[in-house]
Amino acid sequence: MTMNLLDQILEHNEYFVENNLYEQYRTSRFPNKKLVVVSCMDTRLTELLPAAMGLKNGDSKIIKTAGAVVSHPFGSVMRSIMVAIYELGAQEICVVGHHDCGMTSIDPNHTLQKMRDRGISENTIDTLGYAGIDLRHWLKGISSLEESVLESARVIRQHPLIPADVRVHGLVIHPVTGRLEVLAGDYQLETDLA
Repeated sequence: MTMNLLDQILEHNEYFVENNLYEQYRTSRFPNKKLVVVSCMDTRLTELLPAAMGLKNGDSKIIKTAGAVVSHPFGSVMRSIMVAIYELGAQEICVVGHHDCGMTSIDPNHTLQKMRDRGISENTIDTLGYAGIDLRHWLKGISSLEESVLESARVIRQHPLIPADVRVHGLVIHPVTGRLEVLAGDYQLETDLA
């Protein structure tokens, strides 16, 4: 009988714990470098991004979201940033998008069709629409990587609960080489990114 993915994970985890492999990852819950990184969930960045930024376990809080997008000023990404600042001592934030991002090619109509193909009923989709949820807008991709990174940095920097002494940066990483490119660094409240 073939093991399912969860069984494989649990088997590995048992070995990991029994052999004390966790010891090399021990750290506190506070980011050593007082840094928050908002990055894309792209699998190519899982190990590449921290390595390219010179970050090791415990150095930063890394928040992953599709396209490194901060889409709502009072959503879960911003809440995580607030906790990192006020409870964990973070003082710097980097929004890091990446070239060849899948969010640049997302077609909401195509995604909705995939939902239907996977068993989500038209009635459910219609009901959400009647409730005021614009699924096409919610599922839309990004048209420009650079503009998206700058917009996310702007949402963070201009948030009324972000203190003026927190530095906010917008960067882009190459998903193969790890080369970082700074789009804008250390936004101040008066900076106009529009």
